[in-house]
Amino acid sequence: MAGDTARTIPPPRRSSVPLGWLRRNLFSSPLNTALTLAALYGLYLTLPPLIQWAFIDADWVGTSRADCTSGGACWVFIANRLNQFLYGFYPPAEQWRVNLGLGLLAVAIVALSIRRLRRHRRLIGAILLGYPIVAYLLFYGGALGLAVVPTYQWGGLMLTLVLAVVGIVLSLPIGILLALGRRSELPVIKAACVTYIEIWRGVPLITVLFMASVMLPLFFPEQVTVDKLLRAMIGIVMFQAAYMAEVVRGGLQAIPKGQYEAAEALGLGYWQRMALIVLPQALRLVIPGIVNTFIALFKDTTLVLIIGLFDLLGIVQQAFADPDWLGYSVEGYLFAGFVYWAFCFGMSRWSQHLERRLGQSQGR
Repeated sequence: MAGDTARTIPPPRRSSVPLGWLRRNLFSSPLNTALTLAALYGLYLTLPPLIQWAFIDADWVGTSRADCTSGGACWVFIANRLNQFLYGFYPPAEQWRVNLGLGLLAVAIVALSIRRLRRHRRLIGAILLGYPIVAYLLFYGGALGLAVVPTYQWGGLMLTLVLAVVGIVLSLPIGILLALGRRSELPVIKAACVTYIEIWRGVPLITVLFMASVMLPLFFPEQVTVDKLLRAMIGIVMFQAAYMAEVVRGGLQAIPKGQYEAAEALGLGYWQRMALIVLPQALRLVIPGIVNTFIALFKDTTLVLIIGLFDLLGIVQQAFADPDWLGYSVEGYLFAGFVYWAFCFGMSRWSQHLERRLGQSQGR
């Protein structure tokens, strides 16, 4: 009726949403309730003292250990050693070259992430082929009036990023080729790829680095000197490529056989089928596995310390031997752990973003 007052539906109470989530995820059963309460009690016992030590009672400003008198964390140690942690033994007057090289890397990553720019194949090719040359000239020098900085002076976070980026960029395409070779119908190629993958996956990375450092120069003429950093890069790339091949092979096996048959029906050749039809779908399926391998590679760079290369963790451990800073290993390990966590967490979040974006584009 016209005179009736229209009924209004009250909006749902917002407080019921988080309570419902807590009930479903944390207190859904007696066991989950007990585990949740135990976890909260553990946080109550550990978190306040940690905050008190790391922030409230910490010493932040100073020049020596004499300034660390509050009984909390001595972040003065990190501040005084920060330059060495970042650049190793790279000359301070030349560190702008490292900053410029890493800045160009960040710009290249951003450019490759923009959808409009990814359509320009020439731009992508110029970035992929040109950046390694520019980075080498900046870091090592010897051209354009830049002084030569030998690789034994490289270290810290700079060396970690160099090893990780080179390993990631090279292990992925090599792993793809190995995965395709393992699924090849040619017996010789398949046997060679299977042998390579199984041998390298069955050897620890420490052994690979030792072999690369000691035995690799034996395969070159006597007058050819193989840089120690180059040996480590070759060992890491060859080792991680075997694991990457198995990740990609899992994606290839998940593609329905009808996709291959449809591509053949269109008259596409083998490499056209792989590049245009099969590999885009396979790589989309195994993004978590690929990024997981990248994260493992980034953390495995710490093993280069055993062949005399001082990455971030190696530089931090070396600082503990300084008699002026004895007893502050906890702060050093926390700093190194936070840096590794920040990069690994960033790669993980980028992986999730990429999965969502590719899933949306596939849905459209």
